[in-house]
Amino acid sequence: MLLSTMRGIPPLSCLYIHHLSFCTIIYTFAFRGSHTFSTEMGSFQLANGPSPLSLSSSFILPENKRPYLSQVSTVASIPVIDLNQELSQLIQQVSRACEEYGFFQIINHGVSQELCERMLKTISEFFELPPQERAKFFTTDHTKQIKLFNYNLKVDGQEDKVSMWSETFSHPLHPLDDVAHLLPENPPQYREVFAEYGMEMNELMTKLLRLMSQGLGLEKDCLKKKLGENPILRAQSNFYPPCPDPEMTLGLAVHTDLNALTIVRQSEGVTGLQVIKDGKWVAVDPIPNSFVINLGDQIQVLSNGRYKSVHHRAVTNKVHRRISLATFYVPGKDTVIGPIEDLIDEKHPPVYRSYRYAWFLEEFYRQEGTRRMVKETFELLTS
Repeated sequence: MLLSTMRGIPPLSCLYIHHLSFCTIIYTFAFRGSHTFSTEMGSFQLANGPSPLSLSSSFILPENKRPYLSQVSTVASIPVIDLNQELSQLIQQVSRACEEYGFFQIINHGVSQELCERMLKTISEFFELPPQERAKFFTTDHTKQIKLFNYNLKVDGQEDKVSMWSETFSHPLHPLDDVAHLLPENPPQYREVFAEYGMEMNELMTKLLRLMSQGLGLEKDCLKKKLGENPILRAQSNFYPPCPDPEMTLGLAVHTDLNALTIVRQSEGVTGLQVIKDGKWVAVDPIPNSFVINLGDQIQVLSNGRYKSVHHRAVTNKVHRRISLATFYVPGKDTVIGPIEDLIDEKHPPVYRSYRYAWFLEEFYRQEGTRRMVKETFELLTS
């Protein structure tokens, strides 16, 4: 989950230069210059773009922040976990993945493949709408519940921001009752499909949080209780058109998710998601009918640093477009987050101080203009 800026300009992207890259991940909603590129569905135009997408200078990263795709590992990857197995073994696998990777893929998860395919088809049809129709949801106000926008980032020593090669649509997913009437009317099945998908994601989130709690040696509902009584699920659809030169830009800048837990459904056949592991980028190839799970900052804090929220990014593809749908588990703003007491002892003193989630969000926004170190702000000093 990235942050937003109120400036209507285009730039976006940032590479994780191993602790050295001082850049800010933000998003903007307006673009300058021409941005055109021919895709499988024809020429794609950003909702707020004056012309079809092109690889103009506003998308090109400085050399030291480019993806260097030849250096990405295609052999090693994140763990793949079958949810349909003996419970104690499943808990052990989930716990290990959370501690060592902060990412894993799940199969046999119980969510209908047919529903997932309808969901991705619906998202694809939404981004195929004329830019003028999508623009109805375009906003410069990051506090809006429903918003179409484009990510960008500010690079240290560079006046202009760099745009991400993507377009993003975000809104509440579950509960949906209060905002369902504000969701797109086109495609006509949009509201129905998202309502159904939201209920499935709510169940899957609960299942994953229970496994993660048990992996920490806690009661199965501990993490869910600690994340508060009024969490919401947010959906974020990301559309990545083909890019004429994927080495020059990014689809989504390097970041960690500031929420608690993320479930991602990727379109099959196109690799784009990459994760940092032991200082190196690792590609996450889509597995048929799977979900990618990644831990957010709040889980790292609650687990007192035992579970990891790690840096990841999305790269582009020269030939194929790519779609992903991220579902975020977001605590209520008044929820108090801090290391769980049962995980603290003499050998494991608290790493973080407690805070309200609203304070975390405020700090996230306050750090705009620097490389965000939000979790670190809440770290306790050790002697």
